[in-house]
Amino acid sequence: MEETIKKAIAAGEAVLGIELGSTRIKAVLIDENGTPIASGDHGWENRLENGLWTYTLEDVWTGLQDAYAHMAEDVKEKYGVEVTSFRAMGFSAMMHGYMAFDQEGELLVPFRTWRNTNTQQAAEELTELLQFNIPQRWSVAHLYQAILNGEEHVSRISFLTTLAGYVHWKLTGKKVLGIGDAAGMFPIDSTTNTYDQAMLTAFDQRAAEKGFDKKLESLLPQVLLAGEDAGTLTAEGAKLLDPTGRLQPGIPVCPPEGDAGTGMAATNSVAVRTGNVSAGTSVFAMFVLEKALSRCYPEIDMVTTPTGKPVAMVHCNNCTNEINAWAGVFRGFLEALGQKPDMNAVYTAMFRSALDGEKDAGELTLYNFLSGEPVAGMTEGRPLLVRTPEARLNFANFMTAQLYSAVAALKLGMDILAREQVAVDRLLGHGGYFKTPEVGQRVMAAAMGAPVSVMETAGEGGPWGMALLASYAVRKQPGQSLEDYLEQKIFAGQKVETIAPRAEDVEGFQAFMERYKKGLSAERAAVDALR
Repeated sequence: MEETIKKAIAAGEAVLGIELGSTRIKAVLIDENGTPIASGDHGWENRLENGLWTYTLEDVWTGLQDAYAHMAEDVKEKYGVEVTSFRAMGFSAMMHGYMAFDQEGELLVPFRTWRNTNTQQAAEELTELLQFNIPQRWSVAHLYQAILNGEEHVSRISFLTTLAGYVHWKLTGKKVLGIGDAAGMFPIDSTTNTYDQAMLTAFDQRAAEKGFDKKLESLLPQVLLAGEDAGTLTAEGAKLLDPTGRLQPGIPVCPPEGDAGTGMAATNSVAVRTGNVSAGTSVFAMFVLEKALSRCYPEIDMVTTPTGKPVAMVHCNNCTNEINAWAGVFRGFLEALGQKPDMNAVYTAMFRSALDGEKDAGELTLYNFLSGEPVAGMTEGRPLLVRTPEARLNFANFMTAQLYSAVAALKLGMDILAREQVAVDRLLGHGGYFKTPEVGQRVMAAAMGAPVSVMETAGEGGPWGMALLASYAVRKQPGQSLEDYLEQKIFAGQKVETIAPRAEDVEGFQAFMERYKKGLSAERAAVDALR
């Protein structure tokens, strides 16, 4: 087996997927069957500068280069060969946000990420205008808010894109975007698989009234479906990704996607009546719809699969960030005791302890809002633990509250889809929240009120999903759909663990949610008081 992999890598037959997540950039190399054979990653953090969450372009490229280099080192260590080429490659990243460039290709203002919640006025006006939910983090909301603010740079915008679209452009020269990522910039018409023309016209008319004379469609990337030609790696792009000069140009690069699309691919959730929950720094649940929702909901995003099928998505800005912060506290405690902590063991202990907590988290109430949370009506966040004198504060209950809080805002949106009777045959989880066996699944099943399945590859997440999309682009049979390719080629023999909700877990989570909803006014007071 190892010799086969070695030959495939040496012959340039492996496929590479790289995803720029919120806290980690990860590269995953797969063989022709979709099996991960090497990986590398790079940790990074967003910065709060001038009141806005951002990453610098230097952060982007040093991070990509480091993740790629670690993948190449992993290949060298495992198989004794140098990486010089791939059968295909693809790049994905956190969706939405605002990257505006001038005619010379220079970034006009620092990258504004999905985490920013400074676009409330724009989001509300556009939602009313288009009768389509435009969340605060969508690219068009950021653009319109900049127009409303009278920001000087808007007159000089020549191109708008997402982080994945930016990376793809610099590596291939192509200003394109996968349809799933494009659906987080501006609404998509799933009958034409491009931007909704009527909505574009409405936006242009409204923006012109505010003094913006450009046509939005001329600024947006071209929309592509999974499997379509998105260009090849240029010589400049190869040097940018791999400064050692070993990587050769000419490699096909598939349409860039957002982390929602790669999550769907990684969980085989691109067919109608399938759904998935991605839980990491942020959390979102997506369901491929049979029919449209009865009306527009501000809590529900309408996006698409990588092939353009309509998807209802509940997206929450905050998930494991507070758990990660407390892991750092516990690490410091262990170091103060003279120990050298194994962080995998720390996280495992934290998650496993949640199963020992009382089902209602000992009447603790916890909010994990590091940033704003529109689903809960929060424009800013302040992590907050509240307890009455009767509440039982211990480590197990504390961790139960942490895991509940991580998905509580998601539950607020999920209740809407339940009322809409959205049907799902299969719900799969992936991301760091599910890394510890059983724990995250049990909590999520209690929150969703439905069985949650996790595959062996759940921990691989988005970068693996991106590699699968790149593989599909070059290895699909004529006329083969992405759904069929994933079902028949990738997931046919995949081991799946399913956990159904337990009555006592559901009851305990509901008790937590009742306190959570009642206590939101305390969270609002904390935001107002602590600035």
